[in-house]
Amino acid sequence: MITLAEAQIQSRESKVNKFAIAASTLAVAALCTGGPALARDQIKIVGSSTVFPYTQAVAEEFGKKTGKKAPVVESTGTGGGMKIFCQGIGEDKPDITGASRAMKKSEYELCTENGVDDVTEVLIGYDGLSIAQSKKGKPMDLTKEQIFLALASEVPDESGEKLVKNPNKKWSDIDKSLPDTEITVYGPPPTSGTRDAFVELAMHEGCEELEYFKKNEDQVKEKCTPMRQDGPFIEAGENDNLIVQRIEADPNSLGIFGYSFLYENKDKLQGVKVGGTEPGFDTIADGSYGLSRPLFVYIKNPHRKVIAGMDEFITEYVSDDSMGEDGYLHERGLVVLPEDKLKEMQDRATNGKKMAAPTS
Repeated sequence: MITLAEAQIQSRESKVNKFAIAASTLAVAALCTGGPALARDQIKIVGSSTVFPYTQAVAEEFGKKTGKKAPVVESTGTGGGMKIFCQGIGEDKPDITGASRAMKKSEYELCTENGVDDVTEVLIGYDGLSIAQSKKGKPMDLTKEQIFLALASEVPDESGEKLVKNPNKKWSDIDKSLPDTEITVYGPPPTSGTRDAFVELAMHEGCEELEYFKKNEDQVKEKCTPMRQDGPFIEAGENDNLIVQRIEADPNSLGIFGYSFLYENKDKLQGVKVGGTEPGFDTIADGSYGLSRPLFVYIKNPHRKVIAGMDEFITEYVSDDSMGEDGYLHERGLVVLPEDKLKEMQDRATNGKKMAAPTS
């Protein structure tokens, strides 16, 4: 009998159809040993810290309903999760990864190189990127331009003709109407999908409002992506709960994370308005809140044949009870999909439809 380890070696070496060899070998191994449960009887999930609480909720519900072991869910960040997910096929590799952005072309290519070329992409709902503060602090309302000027590594000088190291130490340095307090913002690291989304939705769009970048559009990606490293912006890791604790302790500080964490801690925290609009279910769903994003899970389809409970777990994840308008994920802060989009995702997930290759 061919072992799973041998299957992985064959999968990497095959130039014709690496993935098919790994998948079929896994299935044969499972059949020869008495069924899928002997390959592994517990689902492994990695990925986004923002998607984590939703997946964890589904895992708990799955365990209650089926009596089977609840999946192991690990918060690794979107980028970290993709790297692990795309390592290959086998019982030592994760079955599902969560992401707070769509899979990148480079990540898809990494997956394909390692034989992971039958993946289903499922949009589970939407989330707002919250900039939160303690309820003890004075409510703030920031434009994207002000956010950029507070957190960018380089900003235009007073003449607007060249870029200089960010000199802004206090919010009032940016605009006299803002608090006369030091800029202290806790946020996610570069491996986080939350960071990727924040850079795209806040930093890039904020810098594009400045005259310098209107004249130098080709510099936006290079110059508007780096966050400052001189103190005001503090990377707080993938643990969003740590950010909550820090801004609760310091009323003058702000924190960046998914809306679900703001919602879960609304007794302690308040959302910073962006362009005059508060983050909320309605404003995220209708797009009026400027920092909203889609959330995904990616499923390794060949594992469904040999990992016990995967099909049942996926069915539970996309069910009306979970992702529907009155589902338990909405109660946890997820902005749910419209009914027609939900039906499309349910069909895609339950039937294991293979995703198309990303273009960027």
